[in-house]
Amino acid sequence: MGHREQLMAGAKRCLEERGFARTTSRDIAAAANAPLGTINYHYGSKERLLNAALLETLDEWSEKVRSGSAEPVAGSGAGARVESMWARVVESETTDRPLLVASAEALAQAERSVEVRQQLAEAFERARTTLAADLHGIEGAEDGEVARAVGSVHMALIAGLTQQWLVDPERAPSGREVATGLRRIAQALESDS
Repeated sequence: MGHREQLMAGAKRCLEERGFARTTSRDIAAAANAPLGTINYHYGSKERLLNAALLETLDEWSEKVRSGSAEPVAGSGAGARVESMWARVVESETTDRPLLVASAEALAQAERSVEVRQQLAEAFERARTTLAADLHGIEGAEDGEVARAVGSVHMALIAGLTQQWLVDPERAPSGREVATGLRRIAQALESDS
C-alpha cells in the first residue's frame, strides 16, 4: 500500500476516532504511518483528504444501508423494501455513530467551504437517483423528475432521522415507525387528491 492509500485509511480512522473538526494533519500522518508532507503532495490539503475520506466512507455507508433494497423481501413490494432499508438505517445509527457525527460536522463546514459544499451536493444528487431506483424501481433516465423527488424525500428523512438519533437515541423512531409514518402520510395525500 502506497502513501496515498495509507493516508486515505488513516483519514478514515481519524474521522471515526476524532471526528471531522478535531482531526489535524499530524493525526492523519500518524494514523497512516506516513510523512506529514505526503498529505499535501497527494491530496493538496488536509481538508481535501478529509473530504475525500468522508465522501468515500459515506458512499460505503450508503451502500451498506441500501444493500438488499432491490432484492425481494418477505412481504415483497416497495413497502417491504423501504421498511427493510429503514431498519438498516436505524441499526447503523448506533453501529456507525462516529461516522454520522463526522458527517454532521462536515455539513457545518460546508457553509464556509465551497469545495465541501459542492462535493456533498454532488454526493446527495447521486444518492437521490440511487434511492429512487433501489427502493421504488424508478429510473432517473425514464422519469428524472419523479426519481429526484422520491430520492429527495428519502434523503430528507435520512438527515432528519440521523439528527434525532444523534440528539436523543432513546426516543428516536425505529425503522418500522418510519415506514408506518410514511404509509400514513401517503394515505392522507391520496385521500386529498
